[in-house]
Amino acid sequence: MKIAQIAPLCESVPPKLYGGTERIVSYLTEELVRQGHDVTLFASGDSTTCAKLVRCSDRALRLNPAVRDHLPYHIMMMEKIRQRADDFDVLHFHIDLVHAPLVGSFLDRTITTLHGRLDLPDLKPFYRTFPELPLVSISRSQRKPMPPVYWVGNVYHGLPRDLLPFHKYPADGGYLAFLGRISPEKRPDRAIEIAARAGLPLKIAAKIDKADQAYWDDVIAPMVHAHPNVEYIGEINEREKGAFLGNARALLFPIDWPEPFGLVMIEAMACGTPVIAFNCGSVPEVIDDGVTGFIVRSIEHAVAAVKRLGEIDRDRVRAIFEQRFTAERMARDYLSIYRSLPGVRMGAARLRRLKGEEPELRAIV
Repeated sequence: MKIAQIAPLCESVPPKLYGGTERIVSYLTEELVRQGHDVTLFASGDSTTCAKLVRCSDRALRLNPAVRDHLPYHIMMMEKIRQRADDFDVLHFHIDLVHAPLVGSFLDRTITTLHGRLDLPDLKPFYRTFPELPLVSISRSQRKPMPPVYWVGNVYHGLPRDLLPFHKYPADGGYLAFLGRISPEKRPDRAIEIAARAGLPLKIAAKIDKADQAYWDDVIAPMVHAHPNVEYIGEINEREKGAFLGNARALLFPIDWPEPFGLVMIEAMACGTPVIAFNCGSVPEVIDDGVTGFIVRSIEHAVAAVKRLGEIDRDRVRAIFEQRFTAERMARDYLSIYRSLPGVRMGAARLRRLKGEEPELRAIV
């Protein structure tokens, strides 16, 4: 198939540091190429891919101090896509909203994966305006706040099977890990309290967005300084992630929001590291309670789960990752959706007729 993957321009594909959506776009794109498909990636110019790259900005917009407004670059990307839409069997958007008014003439060959939270009040009137936009969720939980829309599938994220190394035993007995972003909804404050009550070291590897700088300054930094068992190591890259997660006794995922998926959970599972996660959003769809980690409802419950980590078989955690959350499985799921789209089915039938593989149906008058 000839497939267009359309990524956000905020980060490169894959991102140099933090960036869940762009990371998934990269894993999917490379796996589709590996499986023999003709893939074109619309992304920032500093992206790295085995697919054909269409540069839609010089580099990732978040890392370019000269860029103040991201919207013009995404609109210019839409114009490139409009000009080339007929080149592709299917166009897969990962940019949420901006393309919706522009794809009407080839809507039956598109899907849009929604990567973010969908409980924001401004989204309901938007999706009511575009009820025919073919959408893919990344968890069943993510769908709950939405008005009636055109869901064409649900695809859980996946990672390349060999991306992160399995660690049967955490080094030096391990520590508790927090990986992601410093923000109120991610609740690093809970992670610090859990570690303090459990009497274990905590390492925090996370980025701090400008919007969350005050939260770091006023809430989290003082807690870090007050707890000698807590170490903030900053934002880490992909190479550092395997050791960080694999040498942890457990990943703490103490969220307080309807997390659409939570990529870090399956990254930990790939390393064999169990996850202690609060019961929000997609968590029950990703974590098998008592098998790949523990689903908890309070700080007290989480502290008790830390004491039960010896019950978790890290080999089994890795095995379940390989069964459920590989990029190969993710690509298969998306290919199944692509082939089910009306425009793709009609195009395939037309091609078979041109090759003489099936008779052309003629109307009987």
